[in-house]
Amino acid sequence: MWAVYALLSAVFASLTALFAKVGITGINSTLATAVRTVFVLIMAWGMVAITGHGQGLRELSGKSWCFLALSGIATGASWLCYYKAMQTGPVTSVVTIDKFSLVLTMLLAAVFLGEAFNWKTALGAGLITAGTLLVAFAK
Repeated sequence: MWAVYALLSAVFASLTALFAKVGITGINSTLATAVRTVFVLIMAWGMVAITGHGQGLRELSGKSWCFLALSGIATGASWLCYYKAMQTGPVTSVVTIDKFSLVLTMLLAAVFLGEAFNWKTALGAGLITAGTLLVAFAK
């Protein structure tokens, strides 16, 4: 089931890029990020309410709070940079470079989480890197 959710995530991420490019026309990218964030909060807390998982909030450990906070800060920084890039750059190039986070995540997961980074992973990361350079910077 995780693959279905991952595919849906890709579909919604694609729509996010297209809607963002149109939505930021003529407004400040930071303001656009703040407006978008309001809707993300409404959706996320709405799903918590619909699924009845709100009681889990009391069960979060200090470690969970800390790392979720760091993740939120990283997400905010990512969104601010993404919208600024989207405002001035071509969608295809911005999204391609943004999705290079896959390679960075593979490397960081290997270093900090001990996840596998074998020859297949390295080959895939190399191909993604080559594809990123080709698509993002080819004229």
